[in-house]
Amino acid sequence: MNADTVIQLAHGGGGRLTRELIESEIVPRFGNGPLRGLPDGATLPSPGERLVFTTDSFVVQPLEFPGGNIGDLAVHGTVNDLAVCGGEPKWLSLALIIEEGLPFSVLGRILDAVRAAADACGVTVATGDTKVVARGQGDGLYVNTAGIGLALPEFDLGMERIREGDCVLVSGTLADHGMAVMSARQNMDFTDGPRSDTGTVHRLVLAVRGFGAAVRFMRDPTRGGAAAVLNEMVEGRELGILLKERELPLAPATRAVAEMLGIDPLHAASEGRLILICDREVAPEILARWRAMSEGAGAVCLGTVTRDRGRVVMETVTGGRRLVDVPRGELLPRIC
Repeated sequence: MNADTVIQLAHGGGGRLTRELIESEIVPRFGNGPLRGLPDGATLPSPGERLVFTTDSFVVQPLEFPGGNIGDLAVHGTVNDLAVCGGEPKWLSLALIIEEGLPFSVLGRILDAVRAAADACGVTVATGDTKVVARGQGDGLYVNTAGIGLALPEFDLGMERIREGDCVLVSGTLADHGMAVMSARQNMDFTDGPRSDTGTVHRLVLAVRGFGAAVRFMRDPTRGGAAAVLNEMVEGRELGILLKERELPLAPATRAVAEMLGIDPLHAASEGRLILICDREVAPEILARWRAMSEGAGAVCLGTVTRDRGRVVMETVTGGRRLVDVPRGELLPRIC
């Protein structure tokens, strides 16, 4: 990265510039320990139990959106990062940076959402911090969380374990969160418009722990969407991924808003979905288990792992093929 360049908003979007920022500035300084491989959370040794540890910050605008707010989003985002690392979430920290002038009514709704989400996920808010900054310096409210969970011994996860022929599963409709936030931000007044999918995936993870090594890799497609996650899996490797447009799970309202705004839904964030790579032999049973659960009712096999080196390709409904690349700019700023 050129020393004369400056941070752009796009560096926080989860796409190519985010990856370049992390690889040029973060990894050289901190990448020789648990941060190696850039997992969503670090698995740490401890006497008796292995721990999974993660942290996240939330700067979404608006603070409240159809289907949720920054409070339950913070809980779900942290719990999900622990879960996709093969952890069972247990404890959270909660730090608030509040801007002068934020109405107590808004803060109360957000904290109520934090409490409800934590209770539903079975996690305890164990510690935290509160700061107030001057009007105009905090954009209402920023939230930082950290999470600790217990590593589930059945899992041995890693991108290096993905094999040709493996199945790419997704637990439900994609891009709902990104389109819900964008429609709220643009003041689009829809009847039955997009609603955020903010929610937990940890029960979906617990449901497949018995498959052990047949589950290769898990990730929640947040910033940069499914496209960023899938490209990260195959970047610089001999493997590729072939997706089927016919299987792409999109809610009608989400599809409509994405088309209206000219946004590829594969680039838009989901905040309650799980992408899982597994041995093809166990894929039907995993899908059956997920579909029996409310949070996995829309689960599908989205595609397969191929030998198409480092490429994610979509087979279209007309029989053609197109490249699915990572977002290059900041299409959806301040989405989480």
